[in-house]
Amino acid sequence: MRGSDPDATTFYLARAINAGEDPVFIARRIVIAAAEDVGLANPNALVVANAAMQAVASIGMPEARIILSEAAIYVANCKKSNASYLAIDRALEDVQNKDTGEIPMHIRNAPISGMEKLGYGQGYKYPHDYPNHQVEQQYLPDKMVGTKYFNWN
Repeated sequence: MRGSDPDATTFYLARAINAGEDPVFIARRIVIAAAEDVGLANPNALVVANAAMQAVASIGMPEARIILSEAAIYVANCKKSNASYLAIDRALEDVQNKDTGEIPMHIRNAPISGMEKLGYGQGYKYPHDYPNHQVEQQYLPDKMVGTKYFNWN
């Protein structure tokens, strides 16, 4: 699937089925490929793969082979982007290994009465009140301003 070759995808799917691999395990791998390899290049791939996993679990073999084939070929034929995968790994690396600073007070929720007196939520700009539902506002902690995790690829 990763290499965008539907024939090779079908061949290796057939080998896995013939070897007795658990069809639900195969479906899980298709879901992972949809998220990891296709990602935002076609978010519908995750919907298709997840629906296939649910159907495979409900239907079982031998009909599950058709569902697996459809989902695997769909994922193989999609454009690929691992941008989300790389972004979350970079962000996890930072939160695990850096002093990333404090969450800005203006974006902190004030779930308990009186917290706004401590600065929680003060100065928050509600994006839906602005053109195109976007507003310039600092969301990252001061120590992380300018950090980029997500890049289209």
